[in-house]
Amino acid sequence: MNKSLEVLKNIYKPYRYTILGKVTILNTTSGDFVIKEKSEKDIKELYAYLQSRSFLHFPNLIDESRKDVNVYEYIEGVSMPKEQKALDMIEIVSQLHNKTTFYKTVTEDEFKKIYDKIKGYIVYLKEEYTKLYEEIKKEIYMSPSHYSLIRTIYKVFASLDFSSSELDQWFDLVKNQTKKRVCFIHNKLSLDHFVKAQDSYLISWEDYRIDTPIMDLVHFYQNEYFTIHFDVILSKYFEKVQLTEDEKKLFFLLISLPKKPVFSNTEFKSCQKVREDLDYLFMTEDLVRPYYTVEQKN
Repeated sequence: MNKSLEVLKNIYKPYRYTILGKVTILNTTSGDFVIKEKSEKDIKELYAYLQSRSFLHFPNLIDESRKDVNVYEYIEGVSMPKEQKALDMIEIVSQLHNKTTFYKTVTEDEFKKIYDKIKGYIVYLKEEYTKLYEEIKKEIYMSPSHYSLIRTIYKVFASLDFSSSELDQWFDLVKNQTKKRVCFIHNKLSLDHFVKAQDSYLISWEDYRIDTPIMDLVHFYQNEYFTIHFDVILSKYFEKVQLTEDEKKLFFLLISLPKKPVFSNTEFKSCQKVREDLDYLFMTEDLVRPYYTVEQKN
């Protein structure tokens, strides 16, 4: 990228350039541009398809002729509260899913593969937490992070039991289906990948793929659960995109899965990680519970 960047700097002659991680912003007298490394995905082909579906909420691709980088227009977003930004973003994501939805024929074992993969992960997490629990119980003097985990580890096992039960029910719903709803998904949704200017734009499409729409929701929730009230976001999405019972069930069980138990090399960071992981479970339960309460009443 360094060689291409030097060539592009000679072409665009910026009066200033800013490096933000893997992205370089060029400010020039003829406009502002973003330089990003190319991924394996064909962004030009994606944009052409999205345009054919009347979805135009992405930055212009200025130059894709180079083998290692793409040049995009730079869009300066307006400052706004995170909750409002998230609402505007989910509106655009809903459009993306609705405009690119289609139903593909699936083989009889496709849903079984999904079931086995998730079930195997649940079993792995249960074994890891059980082993950790037994090890911590043997400690005479527990570290603060271990004590924090063990006094609320019931929440971890409850979440695993819920996800396992929901997975079995999900499979009962889909095992005889021959079609599956898919669409183009952004695949790394976060507030950092949305820009609001005169129009709304999703940026950073390098990981896009065709998949069930709920995967965008899962990534968005896991990236932003602590920064926004997701119940409002979810309600708006459900108004715009009519998810089936099995799609909602898969979404809820996936976000309910605990994080892997990981401890840091410092006790402070370990305490912080344990607290964040437990907060995630409690916040997710608060999000999911009302939907199941309504279901039981009905």
